[in-house]
Amino acid sequence: MPAVSDTAVRPTLAQLNAADASVFCSLLGDVFEHAPWVAAAIVDQRPFATADALHRAMLAAVAARAEDARVALFNGHPELAGAAARLGHMTADSVREQGGLALDALSPQDSARWDALNAAYRARFGFPFILCIKRHTRASALAAFAQRLANDRGTELANTLVEIGRITRLRLAERIADHGLNGLHGSLAVQARDRQRGRPAEGLHLALHDADGALLAASVENGAGVALMTGAPLRMGRYELRVALGDYLRRHGDAAELPDVVPIAFAIDAPEAAYRLALSVAPWSYSLACEREG
Repeated sequence: MPAVSDTAVRPTLAQLNAADASVFCSLLGDVFEHAPWVAAAIVDQRPFATADALHRAMLAAVAARAEDARVALFNGHPELAGAAARLGHMTADSVREQGGLALDALSPQDSARWDALNAAYRARFGFPFILCIKRHTRASALAAFAQRLANDRGTELANTLVEIGRITRLRLAERIADHGLNGLHGSLAVQARDRQRGRPAEGLHLALHDADGALLAASVENGAGVALMTGAPLRMGRYELRVALGDYLRRHGDAAELPDVVPIAFAIDAPEAAYRLALSVAPWSYSLACEREG
């Protein structure tokens, strides 16, 4: 078993439980943004039976602090698409999280919009708007921004702690080899069937795009269905599944009565859920049904 001090290898929970207090704090001190005191506050509560119990203890340590201490922790977080993001003055975790939506590379017009929202939120509540951005598209993040600006301070103190809980749960999972944490990731899979032939539509090309038209994933139906997104929270928002139906039909000798590429719009609103899209195609029609677990 590798030593817990080996930074090239993620420690197991058992190793964290047995480690010196200083090693434990050094390994988990950056889970909460610029707040190493959170790990230090719970180190003497070891051993933790599960990583979930460890995370709950860390959140409880934050929740137990006076409001001014909690607000100080909140203020350690960078603003979304703020000056720190554009200048690269963020922790490695925040760089990765905001970089997933390229919030550090917005157009001047978009930057001005985010700056105005950040300023309005900070003026109203006294701390930055915090959101688990891995669960959001830009559109859903902006919608959440506008919605939460209308809340009272008590509601936002609670909402902010919930979001920090989501952020740190994902970060903790990245630091523990056998974390066993559930409900971290969502998935999107497609099963395409040829209705006319009564079999999977093998060879049908599928491409997933976001609301801005950017290609997110592409695959080909192989008879067992295809996974288009997995291993991370799904981002809330609108998507478009582009189905290369014309090419598929011509390869099977059908006279296609549909466009070469059929775009089908759908939405995701549960980032940690498992979505299964059932696509049915024929020379004259197509349909899409969605099932969701979680």
